[in-house]
Amino acid sequence: MAQSAPQLPREPAPSPASSESNAVQTRFGWLPEVGTWKYHLLLSAVALLVLGPLGGIAASYMNFSVGFFVGGQVLAGILGSAVTYGYGSEGKHGANYMQTMAASVASLCAMSVLIQAMVWMGMQLPPAWHLILFVGCVGMFAVGVGMLYTPLLVDRLQLDYPSGYAVANILRALTDKRLLKVSISKLGGGTALGALAAWATERIAVVAAIGTSAATVGAGMIVGSRITVPAVLMAVIGKLSLPTLRELGWLGAEDPFRKVGFLIGLAMICGAAVVDLSMLAVQYAARVRARAAEAGAEEPAWKKVNMPRLLAWIVLWGAAAVAVGTFVLGQPAGWLLFGMGLALLFVLINGISYGITDQNPISSAFVSSIMLMSLMGLKNPLVALMAATILLISTSVGCDMQQDRSTGWRLGTNRNIQFRYQVMGVTMGALLCVGLAKVFMTAYPALTINQLDNPKAEVGQWGSAMTYKLVGAIRDLGSLSDAKVQALLVGLAIGFVVQVLRKLLQRHQGYQHYIRSSKAGFALGWTMDSLVLASPYASSFGGFVAFPVALWFGGGGIIASVFNTLAKRGAKPEPSGSPGEGEALPEDMSTMSLVGGGLIAGESLFFLIAGLIGLASLLA
Repeated sequence: MAQSAPQLPREPAPSPASSESNAVQTRFGWLPEVGTWKYHLLLSAVALLVLGPLGGIAASYMNFSVGFFVGGQVLAGILGSAVTYGYGSEGKHGANYMQTMAASVASLCAMSVLIQAMVWMGMQLPPAWHLILFVGCVGMFAVGVGMLYTPLLVDRLQLDYPSGYAVANILRALTDKRLLKVSISKLGGGTALGALAAWATERIAVVAAIGTSAATVGAGMIVGSRITVPAVLMAVIGKLSLPTLRELGWLGAEDPFRKVGFLIGLAMICGAAVVDLSMLAVQYAARVRARAAEAGAEEPAWKKVNMPRLLAWIVLWGAAAVAVGTFVLGQPAGWLLFGMGLALLFVLINGISYGITDQNPISSAFVSSIMLMSLMGLKNPLVALMAATILLISTSVGCDMQQDRSTGWRLGTNRNIQFRYQVMGVTMGALLCVGLAKVFMTAYPALTINQLDNPKAEVGQWGSAMTYKLVGAIRDLGSLSDAKVQALLVGLAIGFVVQVLRKLLQRHQGYQHYIRSSKAGFALGWTMDSLVLASPYASSFGGFVAFPVALWFGGGGIIASVFNTLAKRGAKPEPSGSPGEGEALPEDMSTMSLVGGGLIAGESLFFLIAGLIGLASLLA
C-alpha cells in the first residue's frame, strides 16, 4: 500500500499579512488596514470577548461532565474567517491569530478540574486571586516552552498535528475563493459525516458500544498507515497479552491493557526521544560550526524567533511560578521545580504524540508525574497536586501552542504575533479557569462530591472522568508498585532499541535504494516501518487508548493508503485551461486530508455545540 501521509507543503512564501504589510486590499472599506493597532484591536476583541469565552465555557463544561474537552480551534477558525473574510485570502492570518487566542483560553479553562480535585480531596481552597496568579504564571511559562520546541517538532520533524492540519485547510478554503470552490465538497462532506457520526455515538447504543470516533478516523486518514498500523499492532499485542500481564501482577482481573499500556507507551516515547535528541544535539553542534557558510540561507521573516528573549521569558515566568507557589501558596520550592522539570520533558513527549496521533495524553502525563514523585518519597497529596498542576497546565497549553504553530507553518503566519495572541489568551484563561470552577461548583453541588468515596452518589450528567483519574492517581501516592516500575523500564528499553535500529536502517544506503527501486522494495519498506520496526512514537498510541479507538485510528490510515494507491494508478494528466478551471489543490490539501480534516471538524463542532446546549439547558 502506498504511504498515505500527505507530503507537507513547501515553506510558504512571505505574504503581506504574514509580514504585517498594509498593502492588502480589503473588500469592505470599513475594515482597518492589516498590521495597524485597529486591526489587532478588532481581532483581539472578537477572540477575547466572544470566541475565547465560548470555547472556554464549553471546555470547562465538557471536562466536568464527560472528562474530555474540545479546544474549539475549528469553531474559532470558522467564525474568525467570517470576521476576516473582507481581507480575501490574506484573511487566513487574522483568523489564525483569533483561533490561537481562543484555543489558549479554552486550554486553561479546561484545567478548572484541578480546583475540583482539591475539593474532592478535602483541601482548603486558597483565595481566588492566589490561584489566578499561580495558574497565570504557569500558563506563561508553558507558552514559552511550547514555542521553544516549535523549531524541532514543527520545522525539523514536520509532524502533522492532524487538528492543526485541518484548521489550516479550513482557514485557507474559507478565505480563498479558488480553494473554496475546489475543496468545499470534500471538506464539507467530511464535516457532515463527522457530525453525523458524533450524533450517532450519542444517540445510538450500538454505535457507542463499538467506540465509534469520526475524529480518530480522520486523524488516521491524515497521518497514514505507517503511523496508524503500529498503533493497532501494539493494541492487539496488548489485548493478546492480557492473561500474561495478569499472571505477572501487572494488571488486575478486570483491568484493560491501557492501565499499564500508557506507562509502556510513555516510556517508549522517552526512549526514542533520547536517541533523536542526542542525534539532534550532534547535528546542532555541527550547524553552529558551519553557520558562517550558511549565512546566505536566511530564515523567512514570519518564522524568526528571538531565542535569547524566549529563553529569558521561560526563566522569568518559571521563577515567577515557583515564587508564587512558594511565598503565596506555601508549597515547597523543590517539588515545584521538579514539576517544572517534568513539564520541560512532557511538553516535548506529549507534543510528539499530539503531532502524530492528534492525542495529547495529559492525564497520562499527570499520572506519570505522581508516580515519579511517589518513587522519590513524596507523601503530601497537596504538594503533589500543586507540582503536577504545573505539568498538566504546561502540557495542555504548550502542546496547544505547537499545534497552532503547525497551522501557522502551513499558512506562513507570523510566529511572534501568534505568540502575543497566545499570551493574551492565557491571561484571560487564567481568570476564567478559577472563575468557572467556582461558578460551576456553586451552581451544581454534585461537582463537589468525591465519586471515589461515594461511587453510588447521584451526580447526574457530572461524570467528572478527568477529575476521577487525577484524584485516583494522587491516592496512590507513596505506594508505587514494582509492576509499574517494570512497565516503565520495559517501555524505555523498547523505545530506545527500536529507534536505534530505525536510524541505522535510515542511514543504510543499500536498503534505502532497494525500498525505492521496486514494488517489492516498497512492500518491504512498508512492512519494516509499520510492523517489524515501527516508530515507537506511533506504536505508543495503542497503549494510551481503548482497543476500539486504536482500531478506528488504524482504519483511517488504511483507507487513506488504499485510496491514494488507487488514485495514483488512475491519475490523469493535469488539465489545462483558463484560471479557475482544473486547478490543483496545494499538496497538503489532498482529498484524504480534506475529508479527514472534515471528520475532525464535524465531531469537534458537534461536541462543542452539544456542550453549550447542555449548559444552556441547565441554566434555563
